[in-house]
Amino acid sequence: MTIPPLETERLILRAMRQEDADALHPMYSDAEANIYGSRAATTTIEESHERVAKALADTAWRAWAITLKGDDTAIGTTAIGTVASYEKRQGKVTEIGYILSRPYWGRGIATEAVAALIDQLFAEGQRRVIADTDPDNVASIAVLKRLGFTLEATLRAEWETHLGIRDSLIWGLLEGEWRSRPGSNH
Repeated sequence: MTIPPLETERLILRAMRQEDADALHPMYSDAEANIYGSRAATTTIEESHERVAKALADTAWRAWAITLKGDDTAIGTTAIGTVASYEKRQGKVTEIGYILSRPYWGRGIATEAVAALIDQLFAEGQRRVIADTDPDNVASIAVLKRLGFTLEATLRAEWETHLGIRDSLIWGLLEGEWRSRPGSNH
């Protein structure tokens, strides 16, 4: 599956590469940034390299590195974050995921990056985008609400993670909802 570069007002999202592992390590090893993820924070640079290698080897997922325009920050000392998509099932339903380095929290970068990904997915013909969040992940829930996602389900005791058995909130967004939301120029 191709991973086209995506551009926003402030960001360039480009295909994640193995060389990004060193720059992603501070984010992947940050326990707070990874608390609600499906896996615990890495503890060594080698684990971060393995995490990137596994992401790149899984051809069902597409992963983008988030970089600032004019500064390919993913190849440097600090990464901004990543976004990813996975066609969950045939029939044009895609799941998304994202993680952002803590120094970039609260700046609207996650919302901007995820919006670019959603634009791309709907342009490719997807009919539905979904996201799966931990009920305690207030920041991620806020991003999804800002982007127009609807809470569709609570799956009780769905995941066994580093935090233990966790519920899962399923959020959905249809193409028509995305294109018709107020203030949308999509």
